[in-house]
Amino acid sequence: MKSTRMRRVTLSIALVSALAGVAACSSGSGKDDKAADKGTTRVSPIAALQSAEKSTDGADTAKIESTTTLGTLMSMKSDGVMGWSDGLTGDMTITYTGGTLAETMRKTGSTSMQARYLSDAYYAKMGQAFAKQVGGKHWVRYAYDDLAKLAGGSGAFLKDQMQNSSPNQSVKLLLASGDVKKVGDETVRGEKTTHYAGTVNVSDLAAKSSRLTASQLADLKKQFTQAGITTEDVDIWVNGKDLLVKAVSKGELSSGTMSSTTYYSDYGVKVSAVAPPAGDTADFKDLLKAQGLTPGSSDTSSGSGTTN
Repeated sequence: MKSTRMRRVTLSIALVSALAGVAACSSGSGKDDKAADKGTTRVSPIAALQSAEKSTDGADTAKIESTTTLGTLMSMKSDGVMGWSDGLTGDMTITYTGGTLAETMRKTGSTSMQARYLSDAYYAKMGQAFAKQVGGKHWVRYAYDDLAKLAGGSGAFLKDQMQNSSPNQSVKLLLASGDVKKVGDETVRGEKTTHYAGTVNVSDLAAKSSRLTASQLADLKKQFTQAGITTEDVDIWVNGKDLLVKAVSKGELSSGTMSSTTYYSDYGVKVSAVAPPAGDTADFKDLLKAQGLTPGSSDTSSGSGTTN
């Protein structure tokens, strides 16, 4: 259990879990007071989505519930609150429900964890068995600058999205796809909504929606290709106030199907995420150094790049 391999696997799982939680939460909507007088009747699906995107300008916070599957690797549930006024901030609880990595986590005594997101880093709280491996500390800090070095283009893409993205990414996905259509009017959790759908080329989207350099984008595209990702199907449900109520994305990985379903509610809920106590926090970079590894090395890059 104290082997370098087990430590590396456990740290990687914490990373993958939190990243998946972020990906699911990166497609929110706007405040009720900004869009209260807007309806869903539009001239075209593009016009409707443009209106929905505008409603996010004054967005603040929301409650998030999501389920995510990454092929045979992992499936999990996430819930919590997120804010996006200055990068993504918030607290989520992530529970592992299946997959090979979830089984590995169970062997370490951790079937769930807390993930806390701040503007410069995110923190993962692991179980007691993990704490025994790292001097009794329960939290691991992943600085975005370190993650940018950890996995080449995908790490740089993560840093960019965490520090610059707004929570309406699913709307932007459809607008960038050029393939958006109105599916129809549907009821979601008792709320009347309009359903829109489209297919997105993931590599092209990264170029359109990020601030990465040409070399970073090339690296990211290579990693998408190695993971077997080519396109992603996106569906969103928008209510009469131009607020996102539900978002679903599906794609194919080399390890199987990738899918995420997220529900949004309670816009304006209070978010007060703060860094865990320093004395109970280990830095991911320091843990790697203790194992003779550094961000950007072949071992760490391959581990994170495979799962991202």
